Amino acid sequence: MTTQTLEKPASTSPAAPERTRCGRTYLPAVDIYETKDELVLLADLPGVKAESLEIQFEKSELKITGNVNECGCKGREPILGEYAKGDFVRSFQIGEAIDSNRISAELKDGVLTLHLPKVEAVKPRKIAVKSA
Repeated sequence: MTTQTLEKPASTSPAAPERTRCGRTYLPAVDIYETKDELVLLADLPGVKAESLEIQFEKSELKITGNVNECGCKGREPILGEYAKGDFVRSFQIGEAIDSNRISAELKDGVLTLHLPKVEAVKPRKIAVKSA
């Protein structure tokens, strides 16, 4: 009989929290753009309504959670159903270059737009040159 030693693998990041809710979980597609004043995050959240969307910022982590409760096809029987109830969850580590007190969000037509303004200290600025 052979003996095997089991070792716990080294982890470089903390473990993700365990889900306590049944159902599907979707990872929304996200595009991030940078301007001189802010980062703009666009997330696809089809079927999520503003009242079932939660955006939290704590300890440099921005977490987006949205819930889809119904498919929007009441009174109709689908021939093909690829759309299901579930949760959208996505998290981002936000650096100190973002002014967390001024983060704003809009949800329109299933697209979440998050504005992450930069702090004044990291915005590019033009230096005036004086002639001597």
